[in-house]
Amino acid sequence: MAGKSEAFAGIGKIRYEGPASKNMLAFRHYEADAIVEGKPMRDHLRFAVSYWHTFRGTGSDPFGPGTMIRPWETESDPLKAALARVDVAFEFLEKLGVDFYCFHDRDVAPDGGTLAESNKHFDSVADRLEQHQKQTGKRLLWGTANLFSNPRYVHGAATSPNVETFAYAAAQVKKALEVTHRLDGAGYVFWGGREGYQCLWNTDMKREVDHLATFMHMAVEYAREIGFTGQFYFEPKPREPMKHQYDFDSATCINFLRAYGLEKHVKMNIETNHATLAGHEMQHELEYAGMQGFLGSIDANTGDTLVGWDTDQFPTNVYLTTQIMHSILKYGGLAPGGVNFDAKVRRESFEPVDLFHAHIGGMDAFAHGLKIAAAMRADGALQKLVDERYASWSGPLGKRIESGSESLASLEQEMLAKGEATPCKSGRQELFENLINTYL
Repeated sequence: MAGKSEAFAGIGKIRYEGPASKNMLAFRHYEADAIVEGKPMRDHLRFAVSYWHTFRGTGSDPFGPGTMIRPWETESDPLKAALARVDVAFEFLEKLGVDFYCFHDRDVAPDGGTLAESNKHFDSVADRLEQHQKQTGKRLLWGTANLFSNPRYVHGAATSPNVETFAYAAAQVKKALEVTHRLDGAGYVFWGGREGYQCLWNTDMKREVDHLATFMHMAVEYAREIGFTGQFYFEPKPREPMKHQYDFDSATCINFLRAYGLEKHVKMNIETNHATLAGHEMQHELEYAGMQGFLGSIDANTGDTLVGWDTDQFPTNVYLTTQIMHSILKYGGLAPGGVNFDAKVRRESFEPVDLFHAHIGGMDAFAHGLKIAAAMRADGALQKLVDERYASWSGPLGKRIESGSESLASLEQEMLAKGEATPCKSGRQELFENLINTYL
């Protein structure tokens, strides 16, 4: 970036100043090299900036055009604009102190008139991305392909009833995998924005889901051919824009992966706002994926509880981030995944500095949640209460059942001899909830 004018002039590198700081362009909780449970915060959190919302978001909504003031958007030529935008993105990453970024192919490089032209644009931008990565040490957390914006994907991509749409999407993913591999991406995400249906009367669901599995197998096979060893992820989202999407939630996705023999290759990339749309808490989605061995990476955001759609707001609720980090620590962390801010500043927050306020707040919320979750685990009070609640399962009968040595007939004899089950103890939900509040 030497010799180039700054896109974020007047904003220096964001520093850690501690909880007492009143500087809103400083971290109060995120101290990258501070050790938590034996490793630095940066390695627990592996923060990533989403290219699409942060550098391509305009602030438009269904009721009006974009509002964002982005002084660097001066090029009328799409490719030149894309190349200039890379410089801006890495200035932001450097000043924010984030190690990773994530992209869709069409975020970083413009669509061309043909597939060949699109690929050429992608290669040109990849050259610039690679140059900046070498200069700064920043890395690509994961790449993916935009298989939902172009009108060709109106009926889906891998699940389209049009075979040539499937073929075009396959070609697009092939290129996205090649560029992700070239940029040493740590992973690749499947997100099926339109892989679902609006009306079952005109849908062959089995055929579409079969095709989705075939598509993912093709991607896994090609990745191995080119030597890409990064982790594949599947991102759940139940609806919006489709009435129903096949990647509904973690349980649905994991069932799909196992049913089609993909379970050894793909883990979950779980988003908070998508969990909400599925009628779950983020903690539920993380716990389910974690207990099944499929927890891989997360998209960090939140929704508005009064708005029933995907608002993609930056996370500021420390109770939420504590829940998230407690589950992540419980299941061994995210690496090679991370915490990607798939979040956008509000339409009314249109100045460049707002991008810093948003990310600083989100990073601090997660760092604060990490510290609280680690303290809870070190203290052990929560786990002690959970263990007490399930204490009967640690007795002889519980151990025999869990080891598989009991049957319906043997348990019938057990209860015939005893006459009645021992009364249950109180669940003490309020005690548990009050205990959590003592750490906040």
